[in-house]
Amino acid sequence: MSMVEWKELGALGKFENIGTDKKTIDGEQLVTLLNYVDVYHNKHIDATVPQMVVSASDQKIINCTVEQGDIFVTPSSETVDDIGHSAVIEETIPNAVYSYHLMRYRLFGRNMLLSYYINYAFDTENVKKQILKKAQGLTRFGLSKDKFSSIQIPIPSISVQQQIVDILDTFTSSIDNLKQQIEQRRKQYEFYRDNLLDLEGKGGVEMKTLKEVFDTRNGYTPSTANSSFWEDGTIPWFKMEDIRDNGRLLNDSNLHITPNAIKGKGLFKANSIILATSATIGEHALITVDHLCNQRFTNFYPKKEYLAKIEMKFVYYYMFLINKWCKQHINQGGFASVDMGGLYNLTFPIPSVEEQQRIISILDTFEESIRNLEEQLKLREKQYEYYRNKLLTFE
Repeated sequence: MSMVEWKELGALGKFENIGTDKKTIDGEQLVTLLNYVDVYHNKHIDATVPQMVVSASDQKIINCTVEQGDIFVTPSSETVDDIGHSAVIEETIPNAVYSYHLMRYRLFGRNMLLSYYINYAFDTENVKKQILKKAQGLTRFGLSKDKFSSIQIPIPSISVQQQIVDILDTFTSSIDNLKQQIEQRRKQYEFYRDNLLDLEGKGGVEMKTLKEVFDTRNGYTPSTANSSFWEDGTIPWFKMEDIRDNGRLLNDSNLHITPNAIKGKGLFKANSIILATSATIGEHALITVDHLCNQRFTNFYPKKEYLAKIEMKFVYYYMFLINKWCKQHINQGGFASVDMGGLYNLTFPIPSVEEQQRIISILDTFEESIRNLEEQLKLREKQYEYYRNKLLTFE
């Protein structure tokens, strides 16, 4: 690798954070808004990416343009790791402005190769360490324009920049392609799932209410002040983070409690559903072990007379429809919660066990194909990170 020169970003371009917001003001022009999420989820942005339309003054439209070669970075966040996500603009986006939640970096001379190269440099461990060192804040962290300008990156020859960009473009293109496949497969899966589970009025399908079919109980949180409830605990105790971290089919939890923490009717039974009915409403999971959960969840388990009639994996899939209903029927007060009376009176279809198993088999195939694509994506992202750090480490 040829010799490289380390330069501050401020010597190559200028940072600006004069973006606009999402308010609609009479008399101002409607424009496309490039926002935080667009940059957070993309490395390359063309005119098809920004979807939000807002109003902006003539002065903002003049000062907040989104032009080919611009690099946008996330300047602040509640976590330091989310600072410095970057995306390069591949084509000038007419009549577009950027959000004040973003920082625009524009090179002094238009140089797309250098823009692409710097865009990749923002992902490296070297730049992340500099951001961590320079970040300021207590509950929210951020970097000023001057601190972003002082970040140093290695600048190799044009030919080496081209080689690095070409290699990393191959990886990011492959990653983007996998993300698109996953999104398409999810849409296909949701379409078939919703249609397969639309069973009302179909022959041989018994319709009951949720309260007729299921026993329900609320979760609770044992006192954290009592160490005998938690220390050396072995009983799974679930909260929303378990679903976020490990998915919706769970056989263990991040936190565990002891038998001393159990009260009332004892543990929730294995192969029951937990459904979030307050706070983060409309999330659910199928738990395959005896367990407890926190008070944000309601537990569903079939009554004795329905145990032989119901496959719990079928209930798991049907809960996706229940989720949608829950999100549309929220009691707003001091704390958001589901209309529980309406929830318990929702109809629940009970087709034959054979039909339930057929539906499960089809939807399991979809979920497995999505998981396989997600595993491929994780592997490709690890490869990208490895080669990016190798290529952009000049020691």
